Amino acid sequence: MQDAAAIPAPITLFLIDDHTLLRRGLVALLGQHADLQVVGEAGDAGEALRLVPLLRPQVILLDNHLPGVRGVDAIAGLREASPDSRIVMLTVSEDGADLAAALQRGAQGYLLKTIDGDLLAEAARRAARGEPVVSREMMGKLVAAFQTQGTPDPAAAPAPAAEEPGTPLSPREEEVLREIARGASNKEIARTLDIAETTVKIHVQHILRKLGLSSRVQAAVYASDRQRPVE
Repeated sequence: MQDAAAIPAPITLFLIDDHTLLRRGLVALLGQHADLQVVGEAGDAGEALRLVPLLRPQVILLDNHLPGVRGVDAIAGLREASPDSRIVMLTVSEDGADLAAALQRGAQGYLLKTIDGDLLAEAARRAARGEPVVSREMMGKLVAAFQTQGTPDPAAAPAPAAEEPGTPLSPREEEVLREIARGASNKEIARTLDIAETTVKIHVQHILRKLGLSSRVQAAVYASDRQRPVE
């Protein structure tokens, strides 16, 4: 008999959306995955701020269009209420300014509500592990937002000059970087390149160090910007 203690606890989720039917749908959809558990939900930011400190979910799925306050404006309060929770925007907004604001204020990711259910579940898992998650449809706007609006931290605006002289990326690291720019997870990269997931993680660490970056999001912006044609 398998030891019950060896079975990992499910990833806990909290939903914030003012549409009750959508929340019910998400509960049912995410409930199909044994490793995910919705522990609470709220229809507005005020209710969420009362419940989140009590439940301490690992991942908070936050809509941007809420009564009284935008979701991006609620991020700071939610982070203060539950510092260990990862906040992922789940919204219909394809506005690049909303995307940039969410990431600058500490969101772990930005997903569109058109996302496939299995991809949403995988995004929740990745967010719980501390990986950034951004819908592929938003990657172009992510690049544009960082180029036109800037960031609070100069290091968050990667440029080719950040690469250290004498340490160019290897061909395999270039392949991994291209996959990161597409929004692929480590598991997806491993499958595409037919290498171990642990090997992908090592390549990612090397890429970030060589380019002087601190996150996968920055690496994706760097790669996408580098691919833009010179005018």
